[in-house]
Amino acid sequence: MELAGFSVNILVLLFIVAVVAGLVDTLAGGGGLLAIPALMMTGISPLAVLGTNKLQGCVGTATSSLHMLANKRIHWREMWPLMTCAFFGAIVGAVAVQFINAASLKFIIPLVLFAIALYFLFSPVPHEHQGEEKISAKKYTGMVVPAIGAYDGMFGPGTGSFFAAAGVSLKGLGLIRATAQAKGLNFATNVASIIVFIFAGQVVWALGLVMMLGQVCGATLGSHLLLRISPRVLRAFVVLMCFIMLAKYLHAM
Repeated sequence: MELAGFSVNILVLLFIVAVVAGLVDTLAGGGGLLAIPALMMTGISPLAVLGTNKLQGCVGTATSSLHMLANKRIHWREMWPLMTCAFFGAIVGAVAVQFINAASLKFIIPLVLFAIALYFLFSPVPHEHQGEEKISAKKYTGMVVPAIGAYDGMFGPGTGSFFAAAGVSLKGLGLIRATAQAKGLNFATNVASIIVFIFAGQVVWALGLVMMLGQVCGATLGSHLLLRISPRVLRAFVVLMCFIMLAKYLHAM
């Protein structure tokens, strides 16, 4: 049985992956490590993989951001300058990736995924207490945030964790506050990216809409569990799932 040219089995698999990705992304970041390999196994083009991933990821980060705002984990007044810089950084990255050869992306994306998996595997787990600020607010907002945003516009996996890690290591934020801020920043970069990919015609709507439903479920659950799960457990889970999905993708090549 097929729907919009894709088998029901594929759509069900992508829904499940999106639920898990939304959960993981909300708690620790790195949902794209699961979603991108799953989308690549459908046989759509690499640029369409990136664009469709942005579509489904946008809903997940929107859901978790709204939960963070409602629970006063983040505040709009402090977030809008950061989100604006992240937005424009992602625009630059999303435009730039449109000019990369599609054949090259088939090799670049797995390499990026592998590198990010190694980052998750070997980087230290952030602490939960407030630390020392190592960079000024101006440099952090004007340089660090747009740079991570540009990465998200081009590729994306691990962006939420990069924002959280930067908040902890450079701004001295506690783990929970940095993770909450990362949701808003990741939402801004996803919105910027999806605008570019839609205009470029690089979104497969049938797959994206199915995964959006899964993202809402996963992100809602993750927002409620944010304070109750060990980051070490989530990190181990992300790395394991990433290597499994990469192995499946490479086997199918």
